[in-house]
Amino acid sequence: MKAPGAPAQFVEQALYEVRRTIHPRAVHGWFAGWRWALVWATQLVFYGLAWLPWNDRQAVLFDIAQRKFVIFGLILFPQDIIYLAVLLIIAALSLFLFTAVAGRLWCGYACPQTVYTEIFMWVERRIEGDRVARLRLDAAPLSPRKLALRAAKHGVWMAIALWTGFTFVGYFTPIRELWHAVWSASLGPWETFWVLFYGFATYGNGGWMREQVCTYMCPYARFQSAMFDKDTLIITYDRERGEPRGKNAARRTGLGHCVDCGVCVQVCPTGIDIRDGLQYECIGCAACIDGCDRVMDKVGFPRGLIRYSTAHAMENELTRAEMFRRAFRPRVLVYSAALWAIVIAAGVALWNRVPLKLDVIRDRAAISREIEGGQIENVYRLQVMNTSEAPRAFRLSVLGIPGIGIPDEAVIEVDGAASRLVPVRVRIERGAVAAGTHRIEFGIQSTDDPGVAVREKSVFIVR
Repeated sequence: MKAPGAPAQFVEQALYEVRRTIHPRAVHGWFAGWRWALVWATQLVFYGLAWLPWNDRQAVLFDIAQRKFVIFGLILFPQDIIYLAVLLIIAALSLFLFTAVAGRLWCGYACPQTVYTEIFMWVERRIEGDRVARLRLDAAPLSPRKLALRAAKHGVWMAIALWTGFTFVGYFTPIRELWHAVWSASLGPWETFWVLFYGFATYGNGGWMREQVCTYMCPYARFQSAMFDKDTLIITYDRERGEPRGKNAARRTGLGHCVDCGVCVQVCPTGIDIRDGLQYECIGCAACIDGCDRVMDKVGFPRGLIRYSTAHAMENELTRAEMFRRAFRPRVLVYSAALWAIVIAAGVALWNRVPLKLDVIRDRAAISREIEGGQIENVYRLQVMNTSEAPRAFRLSVLGIPGIGIPDEAVIEVDGAASRLVPVRVRIERGAVAAGTHRIEFGIQSTDDPGVAVREKSVFIVR
């Protein structure tokens, strides 16, 4: 307790920790191989898919200007937003399922932040050397050699980032047109902005921020524990086997298998010590497992001091078979059932999807009018969307009131993967129905395939 009259004591405390540069050590092993396999797979898809042709057009194109998404032979219009919602639900359930089974698999192996950090660190190691060489370079005074190495590294980083930004924009603007515009210096302002913006984000996240994105910016690190339980596979350190630690390999009487080499910390991209237990900064990349296994091989101890395991397995000394049997618990079964149900339902809906859409818009300038001959006429605008790859002819009809019809030629042609706005006049004899609002239906059917047909409701007004 502060004595009366004593001066107040103030303690200054920083709200944010000053970042220390982390230089992870290169590691090789089973999990590093899987991580690089996914780096190659994701980047081949991302960079290559934009250039893949399909039926004389780009295979995957999110054409916002034309308000349509092209995914191989599937054409989606804004009215198909339900499929985007289903895709997001599938992604969320998949994340919940993978996390419940084996922790942060997405973060450790396939997240774009992890992938580009791996790529950028590989470039850094190729130019500046491994961990010890980079630490020495950081501590060295500025020199022509240091300046040249840093310039080369950042130059390669910027080239990768700009190509990534260019590819990203190529999914929204046809990439071959975008490439021609770049070389002819005719790139539009919006395309230029997004290429630079996405390139800058890739350069900043992969080259500079790295683990800070996972630690401070990504919300998944904060709520991942809500999806874990004691049967979730996580990266664990076997304290019973490893403690007490000791460095002297020649005299290990009474010591555990951990030789306190620090390799598990040196290879960690977020700089944590897994021996302190599971931490929210851990992205589940398993680099510490690969590093520790190599050390165990050198000192002659069995592998698995750091390994994938569960809290129940560690506490109750379960065998591997017993541990995996507990993976099929109610939470996992519920996630799996829900995920498969949605995937199957979405697949059936896509398979049975009619490649035709119709929107009906009333002409507000002429709601209802009497024309020559005593007929009542309403005017509509029909947005006909042909979501198939081939051009088609469609026949229009109107139903709902006896004697109602379309006086004009009711056959229209629409190009493949295109839409057409068609003004339509609908007429009925005066006195056929009472004044007021009457329900009608517009029908549209392909002339060469009766199965391609839809109906859309509207109203006919009689004054």
